[in-house]
Amino acid sequence: MIQVHNLSVGTRLLPLSAKFPPGKLTHVIGPNGSGKSTLLAAIAGVLEYQGSVMVNKDELASLSLPDVALTRAYLSQSAKPAFNMPVYQFLSLSIPANSDSNGPNVDKAVADIVELLNLTHMLTRTVHHLSGGEWQRVRLAACCLQIWKPINPLAQYLILDEPSAPLDIGQTKYLHRLIDIVKAQGTTILAANHDLNVTLRNADFVVLLANGVLKASGQASEVLTSDNISAVYKTAVQKVQIQEREYLVFED
Repeated sequence: MIQVHNLSVGTRLLPLSAKFPPGKLTHVIGPNGSGKSTLLAAIAGVLEYQGSVMVNKDELASLSLPDVALTRAYLSQSAKPAFNMPVYQFLSLSIPANSDSNGPNVDKAVADIVELLNLTHMLTRTVHHLSGGEWQRVRLAACCLQIWKPINPLAQYLILDEPSAPLDIGQTKYLHRLIDIVKAQGTTILAANHDLNVTLRNADFVVLLANGVLKASGQASEVLTSDNISAVYKTAVQKVQIQEREYLVFED
């Protein structure tokens, strides 16, 4: 269980309290500048904050950096590393410290994740020669390897800041498939997301932010109402049903 109490970061994120259900996928949504990345960076422990972030019974700020690295993985919105290296070497840097890096379990974990993200053919390519979508999939692989429960039983949560942004439609299916598997392992996932129909369809829990303020949280159907979305995004929206599935349609 991840709980935040009176969590704030300057004026970018005003004090908020929330509980994120364990072993579920939580989407953090809101317009640009609403505080999504700030919230996730604070919960990841890479940004100074006021208030409290509890991971089970531990205060995040009290954990050492090695312990944090074993507890969570964090996919930020960031550029490629300064040093060029082959993909396989980059992935090796994310093998958890509590696992046998030369053991069969690690080999299987790497092989499974690489196959899930369709990366096998690019393992010997260098990271500076990857497209945006290819690099994002490599970063996803590294994050998932870090908290892959079969080789890291201490893993608790995965944080993804707009993971689908550089991916095309075909590549996005790899992301959703990987998220389903990580969730099935019992890992809590927090992800910033812009596609509200994906949130409506996939998220177990939703946090809605606007101007650094928590506007609503709960099940997707409870948060993604026409009133909430219209108020936060300043545009009219309605829910429609197509083949027994709900969709959000934004009006001109």
